[in-house]
Amino acid sequence: MYFAGIDIGSLATKVCVVNENSEIVGFQIDRTGAKVREIGGIVLENCLKSLGIERDQIAYVVATGYGRNLAVSGIADEKVTEITCHARGAKKLFENCHTVIDIGGQDSKVMRLDDSGKVVNFTMNDKCAAGTGKFLEVLASTLGIKLDEMGEIALKSETPVEITSVCTVFAESEVISLLAEGRDVQDIVAGLHRAIAKRVSGLVRQIGIAEDVVMTGGVAKNRGVVKSLEDELGVRINVPDEPQIVGAYGAGIIALEKFLRE
Repeated sequence: MYFAGIDIGSLATKVCVVNENSEIVGFQIDRTGAKVREIGGIVLENCLKSLGIERDQIAYVVATGYGRNLAVSGIADEKVTEITCHARGAKKLFENCHTVIDIGGQDSKVMRLDDSGKVVNFTMNDKCAAGTGKFLEVLASTLGIKLDEMGEIALKSETPVEITSVCTVFAESEVISLLAEGRDVQDIVAGLHRAIAKRVSGLVRQIGIAEDVVMTGGVAKNRGVVKSLEDELGVRINVPDEPQIVGAYGAGIIALEKFLRE
């Protein structure tokens, strides 16, 4: 018997399958695209196929994320907020976790947890793309580099430039001007990472930071952003092996618990 969490984000949809011991059996990540209604079911089906698990072996499914309200009918048994799911996933992976920083495709969130893992406070930036994966995606394109190369490129910088704007549109214009001035790409990328770190650290300070700190979401794969945040906050940040599935993993754990209560 298995349980599944589906995290339908604005840019990526993640599915995580867990067993009766809350252990991860497998997961899958695909782009969300325009088919928000269908994508949760498609990714779940593909994930199960890769694991050799039949649909009727999934006892309970919880949906979370930006598209969760569209996934309930015919796909999920219940929907739960991504705040709760990321907290549960992070706490399960790092038992001493008290602060979760989640930077996704279109928003960033910070959560404070108590010793039991319950969310006691949170804040988020969901009004603009500043400090999100989309911010990095747009600027990687402007710089002519791959998104997944940005972290390693930034770590080579010794003289990061100062990016004065955190607005994606204005930052793009600023980057174009810096390139025209002959500034090195690695210094520009490092400056962009510092700009994100300053933006996100502002959210962290709104609710206060408590160790251990765990970072989730696709941007946590970027070592340059993680290091910039560590420097800005003065703490070590724990990053899961696959930070992008933490919300889906938390949803899978909640699916197991809800099934056992019924």
